[in-house]
Amino acid sequence: MSYVPNMQQAREILARYNQEEFHLRHAEIVSGVMGYFAKEYDPENEEFWRVVGLLHDLDFERFPEQHCVKSQELMRELDLDKRVIRATASHGYGLCVDIAPEHVMEKVLFAVDELSGLIGAVAIMRPSKSVGDLELKSVKKKFKTPAFAAGCSREVIAKGAEMLGWELDDLISRTILAMRSLMDTMDI
Repeated sequence: MSYVPNMQQAREILARYNQEEFHLRHAEIVSGVMGYFAKEYDPENEEFWRVVGLLHDLDFERFPEQHCVKSQELMRELDLDKRVIRATASHGYGLCVDIAPEHVMEKVLFAVDELSGLIGAVAIMRPSKSVGDLELKSVKKKFKTPAFAAGCSREVIAKGAEMLGWELDDLISRTILAMRSLMDTMDI
C-alpha cells in the first residue's frame, strides 16, 4: 500500500540516491522553505510540504539527464503516495516533464526551487555570508545579471511568481524570509 513518508523516512530515501553535500543541503533548504509557506497556506499538511521539498530532486544527482522522470519511477518502486510523486515531478514542468503545477504547494515548489539557489548564491557573496541581512535589492540586482548563478533559471522563477499570482518582488522577499527562518537550524 502506498504511503507518504515522514521526514525521517524521506531523509533516508534521499540518502539512498544522494551523497553530495550540495544536493543534501539544497534538499533541506527547499524542504524548510516549503514548510514556511505551508504554515500560511496549508498548516495541517506542513510535513507533507516539507517531504515534497526534501524529495523534489531525488533523481538529480544520479540521473540528471532523466530528472523528474526517473524520480517518478524510483518513488513508484518505493510505493510512495502518488501525490508525492506528482508534486515532486511538477517542479520540472516545461523543462523535463509535462506535469503542470496545479495545487498551491506545487506552484510554490516550482517557484522557490530555483529562487532558493539564487538567494543562497547572493548570500554567500555578502560579507556576512548569510541571508540574515540580505535585502530584496541585492537579489534583484543579481537576478538581472544572467551570468551570476547562471544555473538558476530566471525564466522559471518569473513563471513561478506568475503561477502564484504574486509580484516577483513579493516572491523574492517572502522566500528570503523563509530562508531566514531556517537560520536557527542551518548555516544559511
